[in-house]
Amino acid sequence: MANPLLSVRSLTKRYGGVVALSGMNLEVARGTVHAVVGENGAGKSTLMKVLAGAVRPDGGEVLIEGQAATIGSPTAARAAGIGIVNQELSLFPQRSVLANLFVNREPVRAGLVSLRDMEDRSRALLGQLGLHVDVHAPISALSIGEQQLVELCRVLLEEPRLLILDEPNSALNERETKRLFEVLRRLRSGGITMLYVSHRLEEVFAIADRVTITRNGHDVLTKATSDLTISEVIEGMIGTQARELFPPPLPNQTTATPARLNVSGLSGQELAGISFDVTSGEVVGLAGLEGSGVSTLLGMLFGTQKAKSGEVRYPDMKGLPRNPTEAARRGICLVPADRRHQGLMLDKSILFNISNVLVGALNTGSPWFGHRSAQTRAQRQIDKLRIKTKSSNTLANQLSGGNQQKVVVGKWLEIAPNVILLEDPTRGVDVGAKREIYELIRQMSADGRIVLFSSTELPELIGLCDRVMVLYRGRLAGTVSGADIENRILLHLINTGEMPALAAKSRAV
Repeated sequence: MANPLLSVRSLTKRYGGVVALSGMNLEVARGTVHAVVGENGAGKSTLMKVLAGAVRPDGGEVLIEGQAATIGSPTAARAAGIGIVNQELSLFPQRSVLANLFVNREPVRAGLVSLRDMEDRSRALLGQLGLHVDVHAPISALSIGEQQLVELCRVLLEEPRLLILDEPNSALNERETKRLFEVLRRLRSGGITMLYVSHRLEEVFAIADRVTITRNGHDVLTKATSDLTISEVIEGMIGTQARELFPPPLPNQTTATPARLNVSGLSGQELAGISFDVTSGEVVGLAGLEGSGVSTLLGMLFGTQKAKSGEVRYPDMKGLPRNPTEAARRGICLVPADRRHQGLMLDKSILFNISNVLVGALNTGSPWFGHRSAQTRAQRQIDKLRIKTKSSNTLANQLSGGNQQKVVVGKWLEIAPNVILLEDPTRGVDVGAKREIYELIRQMSADGRIVLFSSTELPELIGLCDRVMVLYRGRLAGTVSGADIENRILLHLINTGEMPALAAKSRAV
């Protein structure tokens, strides 16, 4: 590559006996979006920390515009023209938008902070980002998507030559992600160079010009996205073919009579007359565009949203739960898509999170929290789910996305649920963790549990589900099974609400 903006050569970093980087190489061309992908532990985060000045490497070199750069601190990184937007927002919730944009670099006039200068300096950039908010309002008044744009604006005000985006949309919904990508494309057209780190490969292909695949601390492949497929990227990340991510169904491990969940004429909010049956031992998928009703349906089944009409019968022969506490007491669980805000207490330990449902919702017979029994529960799930942590006392916010999701699943497994609702359970986790979650889904089904599984990733639905129900504008548009569970049919049904003629014909035969 001629005259790259950034060159990383043979970078190494060890943490005791653990090798985080082992001869990592990277070249990023000016004015491009360059994605870095890999499993947890592949070296992505350490590489970004080195470039941001948060970690010092043990060997190798970093060159910016061909000149060797010593990035010994975040201040040095900023001086070298490197800015980073981290996965975790570093904003002050109770302070204003303006105050967050100019932390520790407030413009001063006559010895006083000048709000007018802050407004003048940020107005054009906020407009460019499409962020039309009251800059004097507290950050907490903004949506997560707007807060992410404020974080981006804060970094851009420093006029970086290289912008690092580390999982920038992990907490964003589909609409907010599209908005962010529009902004990033405008920034690229304006000449800003970006390093983009993400687990969401579909989005990597939508935004990146080139991709570097990392594995075991070093780079294994760099290519233009136009010369790659998602399957090739996955194979590079895990060293095996994409289809091997999805384990085959396991034999039924229970002799009990199959349990059933029956939904008849369920309506409310955007849902209109939804009817279906699910039997234990099968994995049933839910698919649909944002706003199609998938999230609403799962919320009603779990008791977080109210139905207007219809009838539901669970294995215990009772109807819809009135609230999540009742759902938990009846063995109904929901693993939410937004684990950070709905599934976990991030400032609490693994031990505390795993005991949360059992102690908080069920009648355990004692009003006191038993630390010894909680320790036993936590260690049981750490071992069973292979949660990577040094201790059950580790805070949830110190875990990777995949291990956080395992904690969410683990807290529900402690109550032995018989109905398991999974809402996009692999969102924001790396490929290796996805594979472990897929194995867990297969095991739950084989154990005789009812599994309803929604996903925004078609390969997951195709690779895991016995059948897939597609919702379109609040109605059940169709159900596909067997050979019909494939990309073309699902995409057509999801986007039009109509079954393709070929699939309809094959189902009629």
